[in-house]
Amino acid sequence: MPALRVAAERASDPAPRARAGAPSWWPLAALVVLAAALRLPTLAQQSFWYDEAFSAVHVFHSSLSATLKAMVHTENSPPLWYLLGWVDVRVLGDGAFALRLPSALAGIATVPVVWAIGRELAGRSPIGRRAAAIVAAIVAVNPLFVWYSQEARVYSLFVFTISLATLCFVRALAGESVAGRSRIGPRGRMAAFAASGSLALLTHYFSVFLLAPMALWLLRDRARRRAGAGAVAVLALVGLALVPLIVAQGGHGTQWIGRWALSSRLEAIPQYYLTGASGAPLGHGIELLIALPILAGVALGAYALRGDAAARARQGALLALALAAGGVLAPLALALAGADYLAPRNLVGAMIPVTVVIAVLFGAASATHARARAGAPPEARLALSDSALIAVALTCVTVVAFAAVCIDVSLSPRLQRGNWSGVARGLGPVGAQTAISTVELASAPLEYYVGGLHKLRRGGAVTVSEIDEIGYAPLRNGAGEPPARGFRLVARTDVDGLITYRFRAPAPVLVSERALARAAPTQARPEVLVARGARTLPSRET
Repeated sequence: MPALRVAAERASDPAPRARAGAPSWWPLAALVVLAAALRLPTLAQQSFWYDEAFSAVHVFHSSLSATLKAMVHTENSPPLWYLLGWVDVRVLGDGAFALRLPSALAGIATVPVVWAIGRELAGRSPIGRRAAAIVAAIVAVNPLFVWYSQEARVYSLFVFTISLATLCFVRALAGESVAGRSRIGPRGRMAAFAASGSLALLTHYFSVFLLAPMALWLLRDRARRRAGAGAVAVLALVGLALVPLIVAQGGHGTQWIGRWALSSRLEAIPQYYLTGASGAPLGHGIELLIALPILAGVALGAYALRGDAAARARQGALLALALAAGGVLAPLALALAGADYLAPRNLVGAMIPVTVVIAVLFGAASATHARARAGAPPEARLALSDSALIAVALTCVTVVAFAAVCIDVSLSPRLQRGNWSGVARGLGPVGAQTAISTVELASAPLEYYVGGLHKLRRGGAVTVSEIDEIGYAPLRNGAGEPPARGFRLVARTDVDGLITYRFRAPAPVLVSERALARAAPTQARPEVLVARGARTLPSRET
């Protein structure tokens, strides 16, 4: 224990590092490398899931105008990510690595941004240095942020742009302290906030729930009101310009939110943060094990922030807490009022201020106790040293636990997106006399990986000699039974939980879309896919 206390004392004193000549930027550089190592090597490991494949198949077209038109009529997000995605497809193609690369780069770039947020909110003190390192470390390894950094959707860019807007906002609040270190004056800082906030609004509509508290904070201070009014006006104009797009999109693809019980969604929010978007199979026990050191560190930090010496860090933590509350409670209030778009993944941007609060409290728990030890009576120094050591240990346990979940995701198919590419390989080429009966969430991935498929129109019929039923648990009663007369089961395969039943008939049979849809093995909205050369006829029940 004495040796550990000596190590904790040295860790709390930045002077030895400076005397040793170690560059001050190396911890940040190491964390950026760590973030890249958790994102880039496995970027194409998992198959596209429905939303990713839908974008690749139905949204990104050769012309930009066709892409934007598809975005308006099939998507429910602002245009910035689709513009970047269209350029990405034109340059790199529509493979998994290429389409997910912008999200990965945005996730990596978020690490230095949140580092700067921690320094600004907690000050250039021992608490600020620790808070910066801790928030960057958590964002680098947190399973939620890593998951969306490996998804060809808008969420990682949302995290980056709202983090950038938050940084510009806290620097605008810092006033003269920032002006002394930067050539950018008050107007420049407000312009940066307006520009970054506009990018956030153009990325995800839930940005407004985080930007609104920032705008109110700027306008409440008379000294900043004049400079802040221009930035707020710019954000308001961008928001108003998006209203026609919001109306045209009309909530496409959000019906599933209302079908998911609100209580279950609220329960999923901390689960997403602790074990990631796919972490439910890990169970509540693992969630609790990860949550306990966080809660203990938060409690220690709250106690450490009581003193006057930690006033700057306390104010920073309260500001981040206010932003997090706006990002979570405002959509919750709208959901209770009937405008329900509250899904855990839409709150991923609000998890940035949540992480900042945790980091500031962890930093305070170690730095404040370590600093107080020098002026404490001899009988109190031992307890203060132990507190600092405990805070460091809790920080390390939290970061390691998050990283362990990320590694588990990369190794465990049960925690990954459905292996639709493996299913497609098992199917092989789909001929003109084959129909695939599946569920809606499988249609776009199969269209992407199999190729040459399209949906059989409702009420139609098709002449086939093979029917492939594809689904996942829970299976409906009767799954695996022949879907029509003359067909018999010839194979059943299981690819990481995706189950395929293959039926064949000795001669082609005309089968209706309704009968094929009823045969979908999973209890969810069915879809029927056929090859483009299939012989289709008007509806005929068989």
